[in-house]
Amino acid sequence: MNYENLHVEKSNQIAKVFINRPKKLNALNRATLQEIHEAFKGLKDDDEVKVIILTGTGEKAFVAGADIAEFANYSVEEGKDLAAKGQTLVFDYLANFPKPIIAAVNGFALGGGLELAMAAHFRIASENAKLGLPETSLGVIPGYGGTQRLPQLIGKGRAMQMIMTAEMITAQKALDYGLVNQVVQLDELIDVAEKLAGKIMNNSMKAIEAAIKAINNNYKDGVDGFKTEIAAFGEAFGTNDFKEGTEAFLNKRKANF
Repeated sequence: MNYENLHVEKSNQIAKVFINRPKKLNALNRATLQEIHEAFKGLKDDDEVKVIILTGTGEKAFVAGADIAEFANYSVEEGKDLAAKGQTLVFDYLANFPKPIIAAVNGFALGGGLELAMAAHFRIASENAKLGLPETSLGVIPGYGGTQRLPQLIGKGRAMQMIMTAEMITAQKALDYGLVNQVVQLDELIDVAEKLAGKIMNNSMKAIEAAIKAINNNYKDGVDGFKTEIAAFGEAFGTNDFKEGTEAFLNKRKANF
């Protein structure tokens, strides 16, 4: 499928999704959010894809934020609709996606861009990356889950400071905070992401899907993550992957999932 604002590549069971609006520093507008949803919906059903790498086109920006010109004159109701639909279509959708998503943060990840990266299952960043939630400098707050996911990742106090000051942090500070898992040179970013994807694909994708659900349920109100884990652990015993994994271990060979 051809997209106006995305570029998708697939090889070796890995899909790379590029936010492709370089003249706008890959800023998110409604059309781009819709295309992200459509692209990931297709990848969800694509049996030839096991892991997705999400990144931005070019060297300057992952996603530099939302496209402010699009919503500058929105009403209260339009603002609520923008946040609600965005979270449903993209940010919550990616956070609960059954296949692993690695955000490869190249350059600026600000506002909606950082929220997009945080919706991925984990993040690696280039040395030139700058991350932040500057919405309060515009008289608004993060609307795509930033006030929820940032404290989960770096702690309440640090999240409060980042959001209140609207300041950007460096890739190194993001690593120190636990916001990203690894910092690498820009020209190595995609290669490192692909190597991580390869390590993931050595394991049972059914088990990984169950683990994603169990981990996420720890952060959902009214849901007992421990019960999710117990149920998924038990159900794993009935899968071919469990049979293959245990037989491979006992016979001292590599599992073929």
